[in-house]
Amino acid sequence: MQRANDSISAALAVIGDRWSLLVLRGVFRGLHRFGELRDDLGIASNLLTTRLNRLVEQGVLEKVQYQDRPVRFEYRLTDAGRDLSPVLVSLMQWGDAHQMSGNAPTTLVHATCGAPIENVTRCTQCREDVDATAIRNTNDHQLETT
Repeated sequence: MQRANDSISAALAVIGDRWSLLVLRGVFRGLHRFGELRDDLGIASNLLTTRLNRLVEQGVLEKVQYQDRPVRFEYRLTDAGRDLSPVLVSLMQWGDAHQMSGNAPTTLVHATCGAPIENVTRCTQCREDVDATAIRNTNDHQLETT
């Protein structure tokens, strides 16, 4: 079977495994050091090293030295990494909507005013929210929603 060469496949090659997404969740939550991420995730050091190196190589995270002796690094989101915020929010909201965790849904709020945030697909021209059934690709094919 031939693999599709599209943006979703390419993105999944970078961030599509469980640990990479959980590492990113941790960095978005303010965990930047190796030990913080390892302890939060309960991940083996070799797995975390592999995921961090891959995310750095792919330009999602950057490695920033914070100590000379011994040399130690923090991991910070790049612009490409910050652009993944809506993806993680969508995954969280989908998990909450379908009661995946068994926990109460998480409410994310705007840090400035405290109001809940929305993560919506909106038309750039008419500014309407767009339902999945009304999305087409540039070749005018309806995206499958069933």
